[in-house]
Parts: sequence; C-alpha cells; structure tokens
Amino acid sequence: MAICATLESRGEHFARAAAAHKNHIVICAGTGCVANGAMKIYDRFIEIAKDRGISCDIELEKEENADLSMAMSGCQGFCQMGPLVAVYPQGILYIMVKAKDVEEIVETTLINGEIVERLLYRAPADGRTIAEKEEIPFYARQKRLLLELCGNIDARSIDEYISHSGYYMARKAVLKMDAKEICDEILASGIRGRGGAGFPTGRKWDLTRQNESNVKYVVCNGDEGDPGAFMDRCLMEGNPHSVLEGMIIASQAVNATEGRIYVRMEYPLAIERLEKAILAAREAGFLGNNIFGSNKRFDISIMEGAGAFVCGEETALIASVEGRRGMPTLKPPFPAQKGLFGKPTVINNVETLAAIPLIMRMGAEEYSKLGTASAKGTKTFALTGHVANTGLIEVPFGATLREIVQDIGGGVIDDEGNLCGVDFKAVQIGGPSGGCLTQEHLDLPLDYDSLASVGAMVGSGGLVVMNQNTCMVKIAGYFMQFTQNESCGKCVVCREGTRQMLALLQDISNGEATLDTLDLLEELAEVVKVGSLCALGKTAPNPVLSTLKYFRDEYEAHVIDKRCPTGNCEAMQIYSIVASMCKSCSICAKKCPVGAINGGKGIPYVIDSGRCIKCGVCEQVCKFSAVIKGKGE
Repeated sequence: MAICATLESRGEHFARAAAAHKNHIVICAGTGCVANGAMKIYDRFIEIAKDRGISCDIELEKEENADLSMAMSGCQGFCQMGPLVAVYPQGILYIMVKAKDVEEIVETTLINGEIVERLLYRAPADGRTIAEKEEIPFYARQKRLLLELCGNIDARSIDEYISHSGYYMARKAVLKMDAKEICDEILASGIRGRGGAGFPTGRKWDLTRQNESNVKYVVCNGDEGDPGAFMDRCLMEGNPHSVLEGMIIASQAVNATEGRIYVRMEYPLAIERLEKAILAAREAGFLGNNIFGSNKRFDISIMEGAGAFVCGEETALIASVEGRRGMPTLKPPFPAQKGLFGKPTVINNVETLAAIPLIMRMGAEEYSKLGTASAKGTKTFALTGHVANTGLIEVPFGATLREIVQDIGGGVIDDEGNLCGVDFKAVQIGGPSGGCLTQEHLDLPLDYDSLASVGAMVGSGGLVVMNQNTCMVKIAGYFMQFTQNESCGKCVVCREGTRQMLALLQDISNGEATLDTLDLLEELAEVVKVGSLCALGKTAPNPVLSTLKYFRDEYEAHVIDKRCPTGNCEAMQIYSIVASMCKSCSICAKKCPVGAINGGKGIPYVIDSGRCIKCGVCEQVCKFSAVIKGKGE
C-alpha cells in the first residue's frame, strides 16, 4: 500500500510548496490564448522576474519561500478577452494582456501591490472595472464544477491535480470497490453521455461489465467534430488527468485492461498534454501493471484521428482505431458486446469521463440534485457567434437560453461586434446534428427532453448565437454543406440525400426555387432522417427542418419575392447608384461586363437591375462609394 501513502504525500508536498510563494501567476495557455501570444507573456514574466531579482519557481516543487510562482493553465473560458493572466492571492484577472504589459504588471501589482486598471474587465452597461475574476458576470453566473480546475491549475502538473484530491477516487475504485458497485453509483448519479446521444452512462458501463472476456477496452472519444465546439479540447488541454482518472474508474467498472484516447490530429496541444499526463501517471504507478499497488493492470495510449465528423459515431470510431476506414456498422452487436478488436468496449466522450471523478467525490445523490429530472448535473457549452462574451461555459441542465445569452454571454452584438440593441434571432444548438432555437425558446429549460420537444438536441454542446442580420437559409446551407462533406458515403440515403438537400438550399439562396422546392426539401429531409444508417444522416436534416419550421416566412421570401430579407444572399442583392454621390465619371459603365449601367455627362448613372448579373465590379471600381447593394424590395 506504499503507493497510497505516496498519493497523500505528493499532494501535501505540492500544497506546502504553493503556500511558500508570495504571489502566484496563472497564464491561460489554452489553444486560443496560445495563438494570441500567451507563451510570449509567460516567457516575459520569467525574464522580468530575473532582471528584477524576483525569485521565481516555475515548477511549483520547492518548499522554500519564493516571491513568485508561475503556472500555465488550460482554457479559462473567457476566450473573448484573452490572453488572460490571473494573479493570486489577490484573485485579480487581467484581460487582453500582451507581452509589453508584463513589466507594468510586475511593477504595479507584484512589487507595489496595486492594480493595473486598464487591463481589468470593464462592464459594458456602466463602464465599471471589475478586478476579481469571480465577480465578473461571465464567471459569477455559471456553475463551474467540471471546469473549476481546468483554468486554475497547471495543466502540466500531476502533483497539483493530486493536491486537489486528484486520483483519490481512482484509487478508491481500484482498491475498495467492485465493478457492479461502481456501475450502480454512476447509474444512480443520473449522468448521461455528453457526446450527443445522451445514453445513461451507468447503464452503458453495466452492459459492458456483464459481457465476459479476458480483454476489454475503455475508449475515450476526443474527436469533437462539431463546428464551433471546443469543450472536449479545452478539458484535454486544461485538466488531462481528470480524463485519465475517469478512464481508470471506468476500467474498474467494466474490468478493462486497455484504454485508448481517440483525438483528432487538429488538437496538437491536447495530444501533447495528454501524452505528458499519461507518462506522469504511469511513472506514479496509476497506469500500467499493478496500479495503485493492486494486482490490476490498466494502461492508456493515444490514437490520432484524421478529423472525420462521422468518427464521433461509436462503430465508425472503432473502425478508425483498428486502422480501417471510419464508417458506421449496423447494431447489434453493440460495442458493449463486440467492440474494439471484437472485444467488449465502453466508449465515452471526454466530458463524460472527466465528470466521473467529480461524481465519485460528490456522491451520486448529491450530484443528482443538480439539473432536471431528465438531465442530471452540469453541461459545458462552447458559446460563439453574435454574443458579447464568447467562450467556454458550464451551467446546470435546466438553465435557460436567456440566462446563457444575456447574463453569461453579455447580450447579442451586431456584425461589427457592438452592443447596440440588435435583437436576438436564433441559436443553433448541437451543431450540424442539432436545431435552431428562437426568441420563443429563450426561457425553455435546456435539457434532453425539452430540446427534443422542439426539434433540437443538446448534442455535444455547441451554441452558435445569431442576430437579426443572419440569413437562416444560408445557415441551413452551411450545416448541410458540412454534413454532406462529412458523410462517409456508405448508405445511399445519406450520401445522395444530403447532396440533393444542399442543392435545393442553393437553389433557394440563388432565387431559382419555387414553393414546390420547399415541399420537396421537407419531404427529402424526412426521408434522410428515417432511412440513414447512423446518427450523422439521421440528424443531418435537423437544421433544415427546424429553420423551415420557425423561419418559413424567410424561406418564402427567397422563393416568392426572390428577396433575402437580411441581404446576405449574393444572388438576390440589388445594386444601385446613389444619384447625389455619382460624379458621372462612367468608370462603372465601362467596367460592367453586361452593359447594365447607363448614364451620361452630367447625368447620374443608373443600373438596370433586369440585366445586372450582380458581379460587384461596379462597387469595386467606384471611387466615390456611390454604388451600394441592398436587400431589394
């Protein structure tokens, strides 16, 4: 049992080392902030500390007094305001930090104990600055349980994770609990898969447990192919050890000996941190042979995927891990019966597995108090689009769209990013597999049942907010283009159905459709939904069906009036010349490829809309900005 003592001693050692430091800097080093210069900021802090003679511990291992310790966290969530720098023990959060700001932070905050006002978050409503991270509405109005450590601890440190009770539940599961006991606990918590399907996790584990085999697998699905979704990526980057611990617990629940993490190759930072975490856990005795001093063997390896959306489906993922083309297969048999390499396999996504240690610490009864009757716990969402505060958020199931968009997101913005009273139009929830929620759904509690009742789904957790300037036909076309590209082509209904649906949507956007086109589109969508083999095809029509349901008047304007109400469909835009601004220079007329512009010396030029092919050349060549394009009437 020596490994048990090591677990406690490592956590205590880290806590003592952390307490010995006067100041602690946490720099957001998620992908977004890294792309915006977070590493330069990190290096600059070390450089300035050295120049000023400030003792700095960058490994958080020394149990001796130091002026400063440094950490690189995963995503802190407030992506709109990155790069982010948090200063402790004051709890100050500096936003939009650049390397050139570091010297001022060191001088003002670390040395003089004052605040750099210009780097604080400023509330849009009244302009007041907010220094403490937890008081910023974006954070204050969330319930950050799963993300609590993600943006606060050093993503590279196993000891810091241990100091927050990390791996304690894995040790308990391996040494003190049998497989059925764990399955019962997870089932009692009510957690359902966070990858989109929402199948009860405890039941999935128990089905796998009941199938006898000398080899079983636990597979973590980190493919995350939804456009605009980055929840799993942030968890893998910011708290990789929580994912590993969840897999260890799952292995004990189903009697598995091998684990695989399937990560899309477009996530290099997540892969790097997972690899380091696996190595550290292996060295600590938490992975490999005789884990936690037991006679159990469980190890984990990483498989890099090529980024195919269809590989989010279990059987397609299994095929890809085995080295075959990622294509779904008919069920049964289910992966619990015959999965990876023909052996019983449990597959969960990143968020589900990362939540398992949290559930074990809280207890199933306490965890099940969060959320709604059909959806227990919290859910992470990637909030993007026309909203003031984009980023990674976490709320209990049952939170409303209004709370997310207005309270956490800070409200709807225009196309230039300004808060100027532009009305909310819709949210696409669940990515290309989901549907649109409208103004009438702003107070709808978000959970599996309520969303299904309005033709939408939780999905993996993408939330794309749209303002009134968004064309819903183009949005449906965007998601249909995505699913058509990502269809594996195995079944004709999906392969050809999505292709034809996309063609019909393009006809509508180009002003070449009739009312019969809408009827055909709706009929085809229902056929694809019913006849497709896997969830990609079955859910691909959702954005089309939901936009047809809630924005049919917008479709009809395209078809009947040959007009895009938002002016976003190029083929329907009307070019005209403002007479008072026209200088009669004739350049536009000379450049028009179809001779659609007429005028003369001293006479303002006019565009013949009947002949205009909407190429936009006139707008490009006019030196006086007299040519404009509009929605048409």
